[in-house]
Amino acid sequence: MRIDEATKREVLSRTDIGALIGSYVQLRKRGNDLVGLCPFHSENTPSFHVHPDRAFFKCFGCGQAGDAIKFIQLLENVPFPEAVRNLARRAGVQLEDESPEAARVRGQKEQIYAANDLAAAFFHKLLRLEPEGQIARDYAERRGLTSATIEAFKLGYSPPGWDGLVRELTAGGVDMRIAAAAGLVKQGQHGYYDFYRGRFMIPTYATTGEVVAFGGRALDDSQPKYLNTSTTPIYTKGRGLYALNVARRAAATQESMIVVEGYLDCIALHQAGFTNAVASLGTAFTPEQAAEIRKYAERVFLCFDADAAGGAATAKSIDMLGAAGCTTFIVRLPDGADPDAFVRSQGATAFGERVAAAQPWIEFKLDREIAEVVRKGLPRGQAAQTAEALVRSLPREEWDRWRVYIARGLELSVDDLRNSRHVNNPATFGPRPGIPSSPGGGSRVGHIAPAAEPPSPDREILAALVDEPALVAQYAARIGPEAFREARYRDIYRTLVARAGDLATPADVYALFGEDGDSVALLVALQKPDRSSKVRFGDTDARRAHLDRVVEGLREGRLEQRWRELDLKLDAAFASGDSVSQEERDEHRLLGEEIQEHKRKRLGTK
Repeated sequence: MRIDEATKREVLSRTDIGALIGSYVQLRKRGNDLVGLCPFHSENTPSFHVHPDRAFFKCFGCGQAGDAIKFIQLLENVPFPEAVRNLARRAGVQLEDESPEAARVRGQKEQIYAANDLAAAFFHKLLRLEPEGQIARDYAERRGLTSATIEAFKLGYSPPGWDGLVRELTAGGVDMRIAAAAGLVKQGQHGYYDFYRGRFMIPTYATTGEVVAFGGRALDDSQPKYLNTSTTPIYTKGRGLYALNVARRAAATQESMIVVEGYLDCIALHQAGFTNAVASLGTAFTPEQAAEIRKYAERVFLCFDADAAGGAATAKSIDMLGAAGCTTFIVRLPDGADPDAFVRSQGATAFGERVAAAQPWIEFKLDREIAEVVRKGLPRGQAAQTAEALVRSLPREEWDRWRVYIARGLELSVDDLRNSRHVNNPATFGPRPGIPSSPGGGSRVGHIAPAAEPPSPDREILAALVDEPALVAQYAARIGPEAFREARYRDIYRTLVARAGDLATPADVYALFGEDGDSVALLVALQKPDRSSKVRFGDTDARRAHLDRVVEGLREGRLEQRWRELDLKLDAAFASGDSVSQEERDEHRLLGEEIQEHKRKRLGTK
């Protein structure tokens, strides 16, 4: 289909690019611009700018730029004509010359939207006004739902008969084949009949405002408790989130989102003032939903039911949210409680306190593992081994902190965990000099004492330099003290650099610290033969290879620091309306490309 310039201009003129992109990306006002995290590449510092006055967007990280049409093309991965049609439908612009197939698909979707709108209005009217809706009104009252909430979420009631909605849709000119495609009716031997009957109806809206699905809640003990719309041409289960059309705006303001399991949990939280809440639409939480949340918020508060199933769902959701780049916290409720019941019985203030005291995701997962070890009643040694394995599954820089946390939970000592990895490990056993062979001819075996501390980046650098002190002078200009995270190792390194010319053998290093007992103890610990660690290096090549990796990491860090400085400068310039030199723009772009290249090489993806 050919789109002429006049049509394109009309579509763009009727499109508010700030509102459009804001429905996909969390944006903040900066001067005349809107700024947020780029949806086209991964970043932690916002470099994505929207200029509403110029109807233009630009990312200074990846370089993507363009108008509203280009944004839809990139985000939805669709060709130009389809992107124009998408925006034209939103803006109410009529396009001509669609292919028959494209027109058929678009027409079917628009008819489903219309059928859903008509059904939602019908259900809502029955709940609010009709005598037969009294049972649903009584149910809403028992659930503590106010008239304002019923109106805001367009809650409704489906009549108990078999053809109430069929007759309503037919009177509205809806083709029953379209109603069936929408999941509103089913076809039986004697014609079409209502899918939802005698249920409390909850419509789900797309972020663009259309009704895309329904959830029907039983008003008694009927099963299933919920009937939900299956996949249709306009709705895919597991991708959307209930109340996202409202919550995304609150999430942008509060910089967080609350995720619950059920529709009514979500509605109750909104009624209590927590308007950044969403629900998973009757499905297990999915990676697609996690990615959708990340468009609007980085901090996520999970509040699932306080039972075994809720705990398992929370654990799975944490992994998906982490993979999407979210930082997750767990809102803990009393045993057996759900968000709806809690906020109705304890009030909004009590729930807000629970949110404020939410548990970091890592503590939640560790608590579950600790409880499992306790439940199994493992012997002390086996419990320590299990706990240490758990510690080592975490980021290395977090080991010390969480080793203390886990040890406390299991009533073990930190040393129990540290030393447990040497138990039953053949690498920690070997013939000891001076120990005679056993009568059977084999050597007697003694246990080799483990290193006093686990390996760390600081210790690995110093171990290489103490083994071969001549390397200190060669790397002093390339490895600065800032490479060391711990002050005690940083101080030792500064002393080594200051006296680099006097160091030829490890003995020279020990002599240098002869009066400093603490430093000597640390250096001795570096030399202990812990065969399971990576601290020791076999030869000069291995030491140089390790130190070269350190140098490369420091260079990457400096590049990222300079990139962040330029990024902040660009943001400030846009906010104040000042100009930015082309040289700095080019440097910002080239630094971003170089950083990505370094990461690809380091991760072995190139």
